[in-house]
Amino acid sequence: MVPSTMTPPTLSWPSSSSLNLKTPSKPIHMYLNYPGGLVTAGLAIYDTMQYIKSPINTICLRQAASMASLLLAAGAKGESRSLPNATIMIHQPSCGYSGQARDLTIHTKQIVRVWDALNALYSKNTGQSVDVIQKNMDRDCFMTPEEAKEFGLIDEV
Repeated sequence: MVPSTMTPPTLSWPSSSSLNLKTPSKPIHMYLNYPGGLVTAGLAIYDTMQYIKSPINTICLRQAASMASLLLAAGAKGESRSLPNATIMIHQPSCGYSGQARDLTIHTKQIVRVWDALNALYSKNTGQSVDVIQKNMDRDCFMTPEEAKEFGLIDEV
């Protein structure tokens, strides 16, 4: 199971033994139950999922919010699932930064770049257009598993 929040120590997931480098056809099961976390940590997990040759079956146990919803959607085609009483949530990235005006401008440009990248990844993994993704991510968008399936975040409830 992926840790409860995605913070820098989470980057140790997956361990080298779980990468199935010796048996690339053996599926890896990723059980998700967390509210999300740092985008950078989540993208490191996402990129690792893309690198691994083994199919990754994703299963939402109770909650897959924020970055966790992207990981859920990134499961192997046809192998992304949710338990029936789970909640899936997507939203735009957020940041907390204070400082000088020029630094705020730099960080604002970076968060917009990250949001654009996330929109593209959600679009790739759901089949929705970037415009639809961006509209739904404008505010917290909570979904039932059935709604998440219709949206393309999961394949099966």
